[in-house]
Amino acid sequence: MAGQLIVSVSGISDRTCGDVEEFCAALDSREVPLSLLVAPRLKDGYRLESDSRTIGWLTGRRSGGDAVVLHGFDAAATKKRRGEFGALPAHEANLRLMGADRVLEHVGLRSRLFAAPGWTVSAGTALALPRNGFRLLVDLHGITDLVTGTTTRSRVVGIGEGFVTEPWWCRTLVLSAERTARRGGMVRLAVTAKQLRKVGPRQAMLDAIDLALLHGCTPTVYRWETDAPAASAA
Repeated sequence: MAGQLIVSVSGISDRTCGDVEEFCAALDSREVPLSLLVAPRLKDGYRLESDSRTIGWLTGRRSGGDAVVLHGFDAAATKKRRGEFGALPAHEANLRLMGADRVLEHVGLRSRLFAAPGWTVSAGTALALPRNGFRLLVDLHGITDLVTGTTTRSRVVGIGEGFVTEPWWCRTLVLSAERTARRGGMVRLAVTAKQLRKVGPRQAMLDAIDLALLHGCTPTVYRWETDAPAASAA
């Protein structure tokens, strides 16, 4: 049985949008859509709501079939080596989710899908998400439908943001994608935008994508519907 292929990019801003556009062009030629992991704020003072060019680009990509996934609020690390939502109690997660949701709604990019920075979420965050209307949670080990409570088990492998970027890991990522695709599993690949300007990580992502396609994986994006966590519109 053929598997699925989901490719995501995070860290999208005015400083990285050009690199992401080039990557998108390479995927467009392969007919592979992207899941765009978007945060209202990033390090060094970046604010999405002040970046009209990136907002317009994201809007166009979503209209063309890509998915927009909320990816935290401001990428703050609450504890050493923990992602922004990795250790938050429910009330703090609730405040951050409300703030992030408000910004994305304001710029016309509201999403009911959530992928936490670093791919880890606390129990409090998992509790706060459906209370704020989110329907899909994407984490390190799977994709959870927050309405039905069902989880599709599939580990994400990536370059950057919780994953190392060394050449040996890039090779491991390619081999992992091929193994998963060969057995008809779900191949989930992730990369941070700043890694796309580097030849090694970018080529590793493309090699992994090509191998997944070679083994018959169907390209898709993170989606939600009542009966299949990875099969409806964002």
